[in-house]
Amino acid sequence: MTTFNQRLLTVRVLERLERRVKQFRRREELWPIRVPAEPIALNEVIEEVLGEDSRRFDPASLRNRTLLQLEWTDGARWEVWAIALPSKTKLYCDSGGEEIRLLASGGRNEGDESDRVFLHTLAETAGEAYGIESAGGAPARVRSSVTDRAFLVEFFVNLFEVAGAEASVRAAIATQARDGGHDFQQDVEEWLKVALQR
Repeated sequence: MTTFNQRLLTVRVLERLERRVKQFRRREELWPIRVPAEPIALNEVIEEVLGEDSRRFDPASLRNRTLLQLEWTDGARWEVWAIALPSKTKLYCDSGGEEIRLLASGGRNEGDESDRVFLHTLAETAGEAYGIESAGGAPARVRSSVTDRAFLVEFFVNLFEVAGAEASVRAAIATQARDGGHDFQQDVEEWLKVALQR
């Protein structure tokens, strides 16, 4: 497929995504984030708009920014990323294995405010606000475009506490664990220091 044809297909998919995002619900507790009634399979949207051309279209070409990439020792991988729509609205997606889902849309700002609100809500609800659930323990490797380490520590403290995964963090840092008298935030700081370097 020529670059020109790929661009035409991309434009068609982005236009359909713009229409879909307008159907997302606004919930006051999630503002400025909007959510669909349930996560939407991106591949289904692509097939809907492109038909047979969908087999030649790479959904990863829509990715604008990866917010988080988590990898576990068993080879499992999960990512949260954003698509920048022509209206400058951000469309937040997750992917793990072969499935890519549309989870929410964010504000039209150029900065990372919507990204932070999206991630904060993801952690505070262990994904429930977006129709997903956190599974598994602490990942072995973390990659993130978020450079604010304090924000990432807070994100993971909230996520692991809500998901009940504190023991997996402590197990991952067992060799560095201190004797009693420390809080879970310190454990997460130690774990994240290692997980970001792998």
